[in-house]
Amino acid sequence: MEKEFFSQLVQLIKKYDEIPEHIIRERDVKVGLRNPDGTGVVVGITNKGSVIGYKKELVDKEKNLYEVKPVDGKLYYCGYDVEDLVRDYEQKGRFGFEEVIFLLLTSVLPKVDELESFKEELAKRRSLTKAERSVIMESGENFNQMYALHSAISHLSRCDNNPDSTEIADVTNQCLNLIAKFPTIVAANYNVSKFMRGGDLLLIRPKHELSYAENFLYMLSGQMPDSYEAHLFDTCLILHAEHGGGNNSTFAVRVVSSSGANTYMAIAAGIASLSGHLHGGANEAVNIMMKDLKKNVDDWGSYKKIRAYLLKVLEGKAGNKSGKIYGFGHAVYTRSDPRAIILKRHAEDLAKRKGAYEEYLLYDAVEKIAVELLSEKSKKIISANVDYYSGFIYELLGIPRELFTPIFAMARVAGWSAHRIEQLIQNKIMRPAYINPFLEPKPYVELEKR
Repeated sequence: MEKEFFSQLVQLIKKYDEIPEHIIRERDVKVGLRNPDGTGVVVGITNKGSVIGYKKELVDKEKNLYEVKPVDGKLYYCGYDVEDLVRDYEQKGRFGFEEVIFLLLTSVLPKVDELESFKEELAKRRSLTKAERSVIMESGENFNQMYALHSAISHLSRCDNNPDSTEIADVTNQCLNLIAKFPTIVAANYNVSKFMRGGDLLLIRPKHELSYAENFLYMLSGQMPDSYEAHLFDTCLILHAEHGGGNNSTFAVRVVSSSGANTYMAIAAGIASLSGHLHGGANEAVNIMMKDLKKNVDDWGSYKKIRAYLLKVLEGKAGNKSGKIYGFGHAVYTRSDPRAIILKRHAEDLAKRKGAYEEYLLYDAVEKIAVELLSEKSKKIISANVDYYSGFIYELLGIPRELFTPIFAMARVAGWSAHRIEQLIQNKIMRPAYINPFLEPKPYVELEKR
């Protein structure tokens, strides 16, 4: 295809695919499943997770007008405040992610014996079969770790004797297998990709007695993880496990599930969604942005110089030239993201332990200045989100940047699985409507007369 013709083709595509704003307003189209006030269009009911970032107050009863007011962010798993869950696990020094998985799947907190049985069930499912290991080796040349993860999960259906069943018992079995194997797959994908690039092949089998968090860190490096770091990683997994049915990847899982697609295709849809830079890749983007900032700001203690750099970022003259300061703002949270508050506290403590406190202070300064600049620009209350500090923590834990988003998926597969099962039980195929902007049919014109 010649360059000039291709350029014309692209322009035609753009011309007719960009819908004028006035048509969107006149036809009352909820673009992005968003109401005019920015809140999400309600399309379903879930008891798995709920996100609170604002409240709507009735200001005109006759016109049915509401005002959206910012509130402190809250995240609930099956009705339980995630801050309460994390606080209990941390105070008692126990790993909590397995309990959170049980909670999301069943909607109830397990008793002691139920939790032990559940942990045992997950532990015996962690190892990969010979057929599953062959899938990982086939995916090894996918150096992008999200591509490799998507490929591996979608192909695991080949290792299932009954992959297309939508019976709840079968789907639950498949979901438990995937939840248990995700750390093994993510670690193996990464180590195989290193081997494909000339490194030694390091494929470490999971240890039965280790927790979910400990096992991943162990399989990634081959070294038993430090207890403090493993518990911190466990907290990170808990905070990423679920975020209601409206986030893009969970919605993708529910949409695909509603068609009757199998478990592997549905979870692969969630991975595909999470790979998008507007959803799951923000902590990587924060990490890259901060590295660029450190190169270009010679005095990390100067608010004036940091502010000048961030202004250049907003103008598209610094960073990746996108005009975005990553790690801030959220579709629901306004005043605060409770996950970010928890992670900031841990980031400070970890930075002190790792001799990186000066870098933490830089993150803190950037947060204060970015919130101010972004709030001024958007005329809305903006706060740091979960992605702002999570990448910093992973970096201090020695986790490679290319695994930041796969780790997100490794945690969120718990929520995806819970939502898939819930969708199948409630099921009605999702089929939203799209309207045509052309109000009148077009008369056909013969080829010779165009």
